[in-house]
Amino acid sequence: MNIEISKIANLPTEFGKFEVQVFKENEKEHLVITKKPLQKIVNVRIHSECLTGDAISSLKCDCGDQLKASLNYIEKHGGMVLYLRQEGRNIGLLNKINAYNLQDSGLDTIEANHQLGFKADERTYEIVDFILKYYNIKKINLLTNNPDKLKSLHCVEIVDRIPIIIKPNEYNQGYLKVKEEKMGHMLK
Repeated sequence: MNIEISKIANLPTEFGKFEVQVFKENEKEHLVITKKPLQKIVNVRIHSECLTGDAISSLKCDCGDQLKASLNYIEKHGGMVLYLRQEGRNIGLLNKINAYNLQDSGLDTIEANHQLGFKADERTYEIVDFILKYYNIKKINLLTNNPDKLKSLHCVEIVDRIPIIIKPNEYNQGYLKVKEEKMGHMLK
């Protein structure tokens, strides 16, 4: 794996003051947002990019709310958010919007991805193992509802899972139901 790593910079935000560092993997630039001091067991959120949810506050998903909840948690308890450039479960923004179009006609998120020729979730997490090894992190509490993330990390011990429960709204109820019933997400 050929990874380019940036210097560390300070980043004050509405959530608190963090340090940031970028890990460039081919064309993808992943951001690590850290609140120090790091404990022996590090609180970690693996968050995949969602432009519509994170930047525009889309109500069709829970991504932006999960990111905000994670940043608030990390600010209070220390740890890091690994912001992975895997837009639309790693199908890219163009395909994600095409999937949205199919969802507008009645398909759920998984059916829409399949219609476009993709798996339900195309994300991978090798870069997470690389980043955690780089920081010499051996034990984590993982902020997630996604069982695939619990199974995908190989270089660390996951001591605890910290759920991120977001209150549904009228636009994302079906999306959350699919995540729970078809993808096994732990939303309760």
